[in-house]
Parts: sequence; C-alpha cells; structure tokens
Amino acid sequence: MSAPAPPSTQGKQDYFVTRAGKRYAGVHLIIDLHGASHLSDAAYIENTLRRCIEASRATLLHIHLHRFEPDGISGVAVLAESHISVHTWPESRFAAFDVFMCGDTDPHACIDIMREAFEAERADIQELLRGEVHE
Repeated sequence: MSAPAPPSTQGKQDYFVTRAGKRYAGVHLIIDLHGASHLSDAAYIENTLRRCIEASRATLLHIHLHRFEPDGISGVAVLAESHISVHTWPESRFAAFDVFMCGDTDPHACIDIMREAFEAERADIQELLRGEVHE
C-alpha cells in the first residue's frame, strides 16, 4: 500500500503578505502599555479585543481569558489570520499585547484602539515581519 498523496494546495488562498518589495507570513506587533487602566476587567478586555479584531478586518475563531487572583488577566483571541494575546499586571498598570496577523488584515488598527481603551500614558510598539521569504 502506498502512502496517500499530500493534500492539494490548488485553489487555496495564499495568506502571505507582500509590502515594499518584501514577502512574509505576517506582521507581529508587540504593544506594551504603561500607566494603563481597566486591566482587571475581563469583560472590558474582551470587548476591546473584539473592537480590535473588527477594525483590523480579522476573523475571530475563539477568545479565552483567564483571571488570576488577586489580579491580572492573561488570554488569547485566536484568529483565522493568527492571534492577539494579552497579559496584564494591574498592580503595575502594565499590559503586554502581541498582535500577529497575516493576509489582508490591518494589525496596526489595534494600536490606537488599545491605547485609548486602556487609557495608556505610554505605548511602546515594536514591529516584526514574521516568516520573511528570501529568494
């Protein structure tokens, strides 16, 4: 008996991004919010994630948030185009978000939404191009 043929990729959409002459899997934003508020409120965080997902034109598959005692929340919004993760330290008024998206999305749309929603005094942002293709 021979091994089954690998699944065909014909007709499947390519979710890699091409921008400024570079081809890569997606944009990964690291967003650190300092002096932030609402970091213990899971419903508020979930609503903000949903706003980010809609604004970035991503497709939500699932959100899971875990509340720590006495404070802090960690979680992830799993997207068809990748994910948004969050970790909060309310006692330090700090939140760390990772926004990774591929395809026809706009992960940068999350930046202002997060900055305003969490009333951050400062936002430090780094951008990585993940999976860059070198031909």
